[in-house]
Amino acid sequence: MIFAIFPHSKKKESKHLAIGIQEYLAARGAIVVAEDEVAGSIGAKPLSEVEPQDIDFLMSMGGDGTILRLVHKYAHLKAAVVGINLGHLGFMADIPVSEIYPSLQDLLSGAYSIDERLTLRGVLPSGKEDFAVNDFAVHRGKNGSLVELAIHVGGSYLNTFVADGVIVSTPNGSTAYSLAAGGPILTPNLEAIVVTPVSPHTISNRPIVLPADQEVQIQYLSEYDPVEVTCDGLSHFSLHTGDTLKISRSEKSFRLVNLLRHDYFSTLRTKLAWSGKLR
Repeated sequence: MIFAIFPHSKKKESKHLAIGIQEYLAARGAIVVAEDEVAGSIGAKPLSEVEPQDIDFLMSMGGDGTILRLVHKYAHLKAAVVGINLGHLGFMADIPVSEIYPSLQDLLSGAYSIDERLTLRGVLPSGKEDFAVNDFAVHRGKNGSLVELAIHVGGSYLNTFVADGVIVSTPNGSTAYSLAAGGPILTPNLEAIVVTPVSPHTISNRPIVLPADQEVQIQYLSEYDPVEVTCDGLSHFSLHTGDTLKISRSEKSFRLVNLLRHDYFSTLRTKLAWSGKLR
């Protein structure tokens, strides 16, 4: 079994934990690899020395943002992601430091499942494309006022939002930017996408949940400066007046390890500080 481990370079405890993880796994017959520039410092083999298809797990050490950066940087790696939470609000990185070693034993013994979560593909007028694990967000950018964004779904006109922007999110991303903008929470196994307006001028403009097989087209109508498109908060593009961003389900899936000791609804209650029944 091969683990590719990715310590967080800006978190002091990450390297120390990575060394402990490497020693624990190696003592049980697993192979641990890391990016070539850090492999030696944690006792791992260089990532370049193994075949990508032979890697079983990508172990991210940080928060959800760390996982997103990892998945985009190593999009060619098909291994499932294991998230160790060194951050704060982690829905994907749901293994706390206190449970690292029991969780590693679960992985070694097969006490886990792998979620195949849908991702999105976005295509710009130039033909340039990218994929998103969480969301594509169109925002007014440098414009000092609200912008007009016409939305079509499967070729049918939905609405024109006069707003700061609009978010098209996966179920995985429904607890990220979309949630902050008032969107609903979707359980990660749903075959659906969410279109959420950001600060719409008309309060009757509400988020809408759509089938995952529908293409969403966002056309920028205002004759102002270009608006900004972000993909998982990482890639940045521009849409000019009249341009259309086409978003559809990607052929890729986001593979996330789900340990049997963890429960999604428990994660929601914990991360969102739900208090349950009031007394």
